[in-house]
Amino acid sequence: MIYKYKINGLTVRTGDIICTADGAANTDIRGQFWRLLGKIIPGDVDHIIVYVGPNGRCVEAGAKGKVITFEIIGNTWDFQKMIGQRGIIDTLYGIAYPLQGKNLNETDITGIRESVARYCLKQAELEKPYNMNFLDSTTENAYYCSQLAYLAYLKQGIDLNTGRGIPEIPGTESIIFPQEIWSGCEHKKAG
Repeated sequence: MIYKYKINGLTVRTGDIICTADGAANTDIRGQFWRLLGKIIPGDVDHIIVYVGPNGRCVEAGAKGKVITFEIIGNTWDFQKMIGQRGIIDTLYGIAYPLQGKNLNETDITGIRESVARYCLKQAELEKPYNMNFLDSTTENAYYCSQLAYLAYLKQGIDLNTGRGIPEIPGTESIIFPQEIWSGCEHKKAG
């Protein structure tokens, strides 16, 4: 089933990708830590989350050290309401739409969205660990945030890896950076 939800006025459907930036304005030392962590990751987008539904249910690989499901509380991105579930302090950057502009029919889109959601939910059910080896983006034994979305879509024939990496650092082409997913998909930025 395909679910639809609104976050900060932006529409997400099952399989769409929520993009966030680490840290938040006017926060304590924990928020400043997350903001500093975000500066290590190239680009404005630091974290990727897959919306699965119903309501505000999402899947991410992150601070809890494994793939988890969590619930957005209300229709506004508020890390304070979700920090107990997620352990991350972040702000909504926008929504990436991997299927827009792909010239797919509605039947194919529905099948891809459902398959992406099933894949992500299965990894959370298995409590797959966080992948600290960012160069190994093809393993299914562990996941980092953008790798989870990347592999879920790759299984459906959609490659979210632009292969650019960080041009100044050879060998980073295999890393799936959050900014890469944002830039490689049609998207809407949060206001």
